[in-house]
Amino acid sequence: MRKISVKIGLLFFCLIFSMEVCLFFLLHQKIAHSRIDEQLSALVTRGNNHRDVLETYYNQETISHIALMEVKSDTEVVIINEQGEVIISSAEMNHQIQNVLNLAKKDISRNGKVIDDNWKSGAYIATVTPFTAGANKGYLYMFQDTGQIKQLMKQLNRHFLIAGIATAFVTAIIILILSRIIAKPLIKMKEATKKLSQGNFSIQLENNSNDELGELAKSIQLLSSELNHLKTERNEFLASISHELRTPLTYIKGYAEVAKRGHLGMDERLSYLKIITEETTKLTTLVTELLELAQLDNNTFTIQKEVFSVYDSLQKVSQKLLPSFKQAEITLLIVCPENIQILADPVRFEQIIVNLLENARKYSPKGTITTVEVAKRNTGIIISIQDQGKGIPSSDIPLIFERFYRVDKSRSRELGGTGLGLAIVKELIDAHHWDIEVSSKINQGSTFTIIVRDES
Repeated sequence: MRKISVKIGLLFFCLIFSMEVCLFFLLHQKIAHSRIDEQLSALVTRGNNHRDVLETYYNQETISHIALMEVKSDTEVVIINEQGEVIISSAEMNHQIQNVLNLAKKDISRNGKVIDDNWKSGAYIATVTPFTAGANKGYLYMFQDTGQIKQLMKQLNRHFLIAGIATAFVTAIIILILSRIIAKPLIKMKEATKKLSQGNFSIQLENNSNDELGELAKSIQLLSSELNHLKTERNEFLASISHELRTPLTYIKGYAEVAKRGHLGMDERLSYLKIITEETTKLTTLVTELLELAQLDNNTFTIQKEVFSVYDSLQKVSQKLLPSFKQAEITLLIVCPENIQILADPVRFEQIIVNLLENARKYSPKGTITTVEVAKRNTGIIISIQDQGKGIPSSDIPLIFERFYRVDKSRSRELGGTGLGLAIVKELIDAHHWDIEVSSKINQGSTFTIIVRDES
């Protein structure tokens, strides 16, 4: 993972360093041009000052004085008349100076003009200022050796180089620290995902940031919790299915062995065969429900929705379950307006109601009433199945839709349930995009409420 911190560091360094190089280049150009402009402006001003003195006191002494002043400075002056003849020069005439003097003297204003600013390759920078002193007219040239400017630029380049190296060094250190800070949670996440791949789901990622890294850490933590929950559920499922299959098979095998004995009477043999049949029926029901859950999990089943009457569907369910409710001495009451229709899979809808009613019958004592009530609301249809049974402890309510979960484990075989009915109900409710809520009070009964939202 150290590679990613290096990559992040190099990426940031290249980006920031490129920006710094561009900014330094622009700043250098700006300062260099500013300094050159200052030198040229000062040279023009110096020439204008000499021009003013020359026009005021035009004589040989003034001309000599101007030349003498430039001898003692880092600039040179050359004064020529209108015909181009040199009146005086503070420096020895050479071909560089002569070339400047031979330049065309057009568009030269009284305030002077820069006529040579090539400081990089030329020996001088030069300006010219026209003068008029009575009948005497001419031009006053100012020259400055470019060596001083080149030295100034050299120092400026050296300062920028030192500043650039120092900035790059500081930037590299800061980016190195920042990249390690950024990469540190990524390293922890990599180690966490490695543990997940090895089957260790008990990981803890501490990240209190609200940025993308924090969200990623929370997602990995959530994934770990979900995988740990699934692992626990899988182990419990395998243990439960093993127990649920072993028990009826043990009964079937044991009573089959007993029924094979020759000395048994017909009545006794028939009672054993009846037990074998009951256990076979339970086993068949269990296998059927497991296959159905497998189809629900793999999304290999289809929901064929159509509009049908809820009243008619509940009447069919009532006729189907009424014998078992009468045998249990429990009253089944259907309260549903005849004009309510619903968009759903009619077969799956009946399966949901049957499973919930069977669950109510198993856990309700004799002489009680189980009521199915349907009402239309603004947001859809509410279907409530209320019994007067033993109730569900509040701590068990969040778990009743899990597979093989039973509230009363001691009476599970007596009641004949597989612990899969409510799990199938929940899967079918989710497949229809409905909601189901449960409320219960001990020894007063439970209410399962299906919320069917209007899809029109």
